[in-house]
Amino acid sequence: MNRILIVEDEERIASFVEKGLRAGGFTTTVVGDGDSAHDYALTGGFDLIVLDIGLPGRDGFTVLRQLREARVTTPVIVLTARDSVRDTVAGLEGGADDWMTKPFRFEELLARVRLRLRTASGTPEVTMLGSGELTLDLRTRRARAEGRTVDLTAREFVLLELFLRHPGQVLSREQILSHVWGYDFDPGTNIVDVYVRALRKKLGARHVETVRGVGYRLRE
Repeated sequence: MNRILIVEDEERIASFVEKGLRAGGFTTTVVGDGDSAHDYALTGGFDLIVLDIGLPGRDGFTVLRQLREARVTTPVIVLTARDSVRDTVAGLEGGADDWMTKPFRFEELLARVRLRLRTASGTPEVTMLGSGELTLDLRTRRARAEGRTVDLTAREFVLLELFLRHPGQVLSREQILSHVWGYDFDPGTNIVDVYVRALRKKLGARHVETVRGVGYRLRE
């Protein structure tokens, strides 16, 4: 299981990223300042670092530079509100492997995390997910269910991918909201129920079951 260090001083964003990555099967550690980030990263106990720039103590640029000077080669994805070309270039030239600006969609961050981990490990890219007779092609973004090819909207695709990566696991509405809609979601919305109904209509009602009072589960 891959271990990810999340360096973020905004608690809401840190919690959102941590929950999403844990739902994706990763082990996470969260720190909120540059000094702690530097010390944790030096242990070599992580497979990837998600790093904010505006941190208490050492800023993200300093942490990144010092890690690379210490020959720490752990992949780093910078996640920051700074969106100037100058900052982006400084981060990439300073040793970052990728750069994302806030606000962001979790599915994009997750895709970049998986890409960097595959690149670092040399693992071949997974292009097909499946459970029983239900499959999802990650390249064409099409599903097959009960012998039929099904076209999905962008949100339906991300929702089905989440279910297929966790077959048999109960996913709460909060987990689904944070993963598919991002950290600015309204916790009182019924959008999850709407999209689950849409998936059932396209794939067949029996594939996704309701766990009352908790959320939804993809039947294995």
